[in-house]
Amino acid sequence: MTLLDSRPSQAPPADRPPRREWGVANVFSHGFLLLWGLLTTLPLLWVVMSSFKDDNEILTDPWGLPGALRLENWQRAWTEAHIGQYFLNTFVVVSGSLALTMLFGATAAYVFARYDFRFKQVFYYAFVGGMMFPVFLALVPLFFVVRDAGLFNTWRGLILVYAAYSLPFTVFFLTAFFRTLPQAVAEAALIDGCGHFRLFFRVMLPMARPGLISVGIFNFLAQWNQFILPQVLIPDDESRYVLAQGLSALAVSQGYQGDFSGLFAGLTIAMLPVLGVYALFQRQIQSGLTAGQLK
Repeated sequence: MTLLDSRPSQAPPADRPPRREWGVANVFSHGFLLLWGLLTTLPLLWVVMSSFKDDNEILTDPWGLPGALRLENWQRAWTEAHIGQYFLNTFVVVSGSLALTMLFGATAAYVFARYDFRFKQVFYYAFVGGMMFPVFLALVPLFFVVRDAGLFNTWRGLILVYAAYSLPFTVFFLTAFFRTLPQAVAEAALIDGCGHFRLFFRVMLPMARPGLISVGIFNFLAQWNQFILPQVLIPDDESRYVLAQGLSALAVSQGYQGDFSGLFAGLTIAMLPVLGVYALFQRQIQSGLTAGQLK
């Protein structure tokens, strides 16, 4: 008997499932993810493909490829359907609200994460508690508050409301992220003569860049696709509509005119910024979501 034959066979641990079961679970999980990816991707591809068709092709052959790339559909949607104006309005509103959200959210989260003061937990849970209330519950009082403040039917009012509704999640997310940053770096900066203001903007904010990018993208997606708030706060002035309002009005009007190709082109134009932002910053999103769990 050789030395190899004399070795006792090592039985697998009792708590480890057989490899065959792991293989079945992997096949099932990968198959489910593949199915989910198809259900998410195919409608987007269908909308993009339909934006290059004419109305006859959309109605007679909805699943077929377009006979030609009809860019005039995009031009008609951008100019005649005023999608270009709605796009610019949305960019202005989201840029302003996102800047306010990130500035005030990061400042509040840093204070909650790094400083101790009276009623700290009360203020923190007051911020975070805002995530429990859906926007529909506050539409009526919000309407009267904005109207009485003289901000009704204005972009300033919409920007402030967007920022207010985005603050709870931003504070909750960034507070946990700031707590994971090394305290030794902040103490060294204070010893070197760095004040609290400079410490925050020159030291801690650059270190929190992955978390800032992640929560910024989440807020961008939520604010870019917002419909109910602008519908309540800017209901009358069509020149101030954001994209969601404009597309809704376009869908209603095209239902009578039959310009479905222009409608699909408008939908594609509205989707492109969201898809582009995610494609550019997907690595930062993943790193920001995981970095808060590591020290």
